[in-house]
Amino acid sequence: KTLEWYSQSDQLPQDMDNDKWVFIRKSMSYVNEMIVMKKYNDACLLLEKIKKYQQKECDGLLPADNKFKAEKIYNQFKEIHIMKKEQLVEKAYEIAKERYAAIGVDTDKAIADLQKISLSLHCWQADDVTGFEVQAGALSGGIQATGNYPGKARNIDELRADILKAASYIPGTHRLNLHEIYGDFQGKVVDRDQVEPEHFKSWIEWGKEHNMKLDFNSTSFSHPKSGDLSLSNPDEGIRQFWIEHTKRCRAVAEEMGKAQGDPCIMNLWVHDGSKDITVNRMKYRALLKDSLDQIFATEYKNMKDCIESKVFGIGLESYTVGSNDFYIGYGASRNKMVTLDTGHFHPTESVADKVSSLLLYVPELMLHVSRPVRWDSDHVTIMDDPTMELFSEIVRCGALERVHYGLDYFDASINRIGAYVVGSRAAQKCMTRALLEPIAKLREY
Repeated sequence: KTLEWYSQSDQLPQDMDNDKWVFIRKSMSYVNEMIVMKKYNDACLLLEKIKKYQQKECDGLLPADNKFKAEKIYNQFKEIHIMKKEQLVEKAYEIAKERYAAIGVDTDKAIADLQKISLSLHCWQADDVTGFEVQAGALSGGIQATGNYPGKARNIDELRADILKAASYIPGTHRLNLHEIYGDFQGKVVDRDQVEPEHFKSWIEWGKEHNMKLDFNSTSFSHPKSGDLSLSNPDEGIRQFWIEHTKRCRAVAEEMGKAQGDPCIMNLWVHDGSKDITVNRMKYRALLKDSLDQIFATEYKNMKDCIESKVFGIGLESYTVGSNDFYIGYGASRNKMVTLDTGHFHPTESVADKVSSLLLYVPELMLHVSRPVRWDSDHVTIMDDPTMELFSEIVRCGALERVHYGLDYFDASINRIGAYVVGSRAAQKCMTRALLEPIAKLREY
């Protein structure tokens, strides 16, 4: 003879007698009702009656009392195990601390240094680089977001909620990196040469409320005047449009920095280039240089500029105006921060190797940490060799306070909040590993 167990939600046999049917369907509901009403004694009496009913109906086939007791002891053991887990972690840390100390690494200091590092979370992961312009156009400038996973943020409230949710899973205090197209435009058409600090007032207030400082970016793509050339466009009307846009973005960044009591880092990247070979390389670069000089003519105290290169873009494969060579020259000659996007170089090129060279000539570096798969695919950052080596080189250079850490990827094929969390925590793991490297011991050899 075997036992057949049923739950409240199971489909019961049609020939089951009424008493058994009522017992299975209703008994635990009565217990729950007593618990909700905080009638715990009544609940215990009901449970005892249920036990006796089961014993009678099962005719000695229930597990023996000693097995019930064993199960209770096991459950208590699991609770004790959970309580001791934290103690086990602490003990493991003490052992690791001792072992690292033997090779000259202070783990407490490494943790303290890690806590000082704020990642600048990129707002565009939450909505696939769409933004909130009323007149928004399709993505251009060689930018692609592949995939259509459910849950894309559709408005400013959803985007903010997603960022806060992601931040709740990322240890530490972090920043938010905004593109100009994410302004709070209140349903009005605001062209890019008309943007004002007031369009980011609600972002500034939101940042203060949630202890999240802001960084900023001008946006040259996905606009009727984007084309293949923006700040290097020989059409003076179009070029001045983008110069004015970028000047206004710097003014927005200044207000952000002033309000938060910490400089807002404003990144300047333009997609400018050509599909095929051009005979006007020098002309376009001279125009870009002049545009930058006009843009940076106004000095600000509460924002910092950084300039970003790229090796090529989709549809602009043969020539990039703002190449790495161009921006290194401009940054070194104008004392500007240079941005290193890990996806903006040849696949086998080491971004880590650039850190020590650049820090000899420019004041600071900005990182846009991504994961290029054969090109600038903007896959989510993981704890891979290039990223570990990049963070290790920063630590080896003693440059923790001269480097700013931003993320820049957008994967629409996976959960977008998950993408934030996975990429951010991977970057933190890479930095943790770098901070634990026994540099002094290695240099003895």
